[in-house]
Amino acid sequence: MAETLEVTIEDRIARIVFNHPESFNSMSIEVIHGMARHFQALAVNASVQALVITGAGKAFSSGADLKSVAHDQRPPSEILYSMASVLHQSVIELRRMRKPVIAAINGIAAGAGFSLALACDFRVMAKSAVLRQAYTSWGLCIDGGGTFMLPRLVGLARALEIAAFDPPITSDMALQWGLVNKVVEDGQALEAALAMARELADRSLHSFGRVKELLTNSLSTPLEVQLENERMAIHSCIVHPDGIEGIMAFATKRKPVYNRNVGSQAG
Repeated sequence: MAETLEVTIEDRIARIVFNHPESFNSMSIEVIHGMARHFQALAVNASVQALVITGAGKAFSSGADLKSVAHDQRPPSEILYSMASVLHQSVIELRRMRKPVIAAINGIAAGAGFSLALACDFRVMAKSAVLRQAYTSWGLCIDGGGTFMLPRLVGLARALEIAAFDPPITSDMALQWGLVNKVVEDGQALEAALAMARELADRSLHSFGRVKELLTNSLSTPLEVQLENERMAIHSCIVHPDGIEGIMAFATKRKPVYNRNVGSQAG
């Protein structure tokens, strides 16, 4: 997988790079399998406190490699069904991961690349980059968690507009609609995402993991259950070293130092 999916870890930050620029970083079934494996491994890697995903060249990812699907001897339905299954496992791993995940959208993010970017916790987008859901323009249906994340980010009416008309979404539109957190100059998306990752790595990983879990589950959880989940989560934070450190730092008016004893998970 090294030639099309590069993974490096440096100073607590893992970096995953789609490295197939000649195809605008399209995702083959092998790349999608590699993503799932790497996400699982990074979730329990004690040396990793944040993850940045980006693409080489001019694209983040143009989505599934439909050319290989069209030329494969197997029925397209069989291939896409298998690809969707593994892609969805990757999305589940990202949403379960109690570590911040940032998409550095350096160029076009379309199809599965669009859905994957939305599945990340934060998105930094280059000024000239473009988002496209793309699926419906080719007679397909959005997968990769796109139909879950879109209405939560932009509302149902806007999500349906994006699904029905497949407009190219510029960085200005993406920022205005709430699809991305920050827009930066071209060539700066990765560095801006890494800077965000470093800042997050200095904050409490345990606290972030608990809040991410609560927010992810909130829209499908009844109020009473959500309140009980909050009560259990804040208790787990209070007794955690980061929580103890935070309270002591507040009381003594100093800056807290977190993640001194980071384990294999944030919780």
